[in-house]
Amino acid sequence: MSATLVEPTPELAAEADARFEGIADPVEQALAVLRWAGETFGDSFALTSSMADGLLAHLAARAHPGVQVVFLQTGYHFAETIGTRDWIASVMDIRVLSVEAEKTVAEQDAEFGPALHDRDPDLCCDMRKVQPLARTLAGFSAWGSGVRRDESETRVGTKVVDWDAKRGMVKVNPLAAWSQDDVDTYVAQHQVPVNPLVEIGYASIGCAPCTRPVAPGEDPRAGRWAGRNKVECGLHT
Repeated sequence: MSATLVEPTPELAAEADARFEGIADPVEQALAVLRWAGETFGDSFALTSSMADGLLAHLAARAHPGVQVVFLQTGYHFAETIGTRDWIASVMDIRVLSVEAEKTVAEQDAEFGPALHDRDPDLCCDMRKVQPLARTLAGFSAWGSGVRRDESETRVGTKVVDWDAKRGMVKVNPLAAWSQDDVDTYVAQHQVPVNPLVEIGYASIGCAPCTRPVAPGEDPRAGRWAGRNKVECGLHT
């Protein structure tokens, strides 16, 4: 990994957010943000993807070819998600880095008991997602996600470029202003890979034990941790 080109600061993030927020076209906005991140931070910039689709990876490959995409291999993913990851990696100019938790699922079960995700989903998410991402991003100056404002109430204030105070780095959200119609249009126009689970009602895809399909008209995030007072895994909060 090459040295970062520019030192990440809250001021840098705020200036960039003000500049890119004014771009009305969602595709041009996303590409501009991703070009800026690549030009500013070089190999010290990485994206994350849950592999629900290849939208963010496709945009990033156009704006910053060869960008590294971090995939958190929790040990609980649907087979379809792993297949989508491999599909995306094979057809796009990106580098996928699959990151595992320190403990295997079997080791976690031995220490905490089986099905920790049912008894303490916050702890399970922390060990299998939050901590592995923190260790991985420690080697970077900026990171990006596919978070959108229209996904949930907890995400309505998402900035296109933000300062991640918890990790001391710049965070970009190139899709922040996108609507579901914007997503569907781009995916269709560019034949972007989509996780097959989407076709059978999985509007938001996470780990298999904590994800279910949603009914027509139901909140897309309702299928995550259904029946619990939990709406985020902790990566973006």
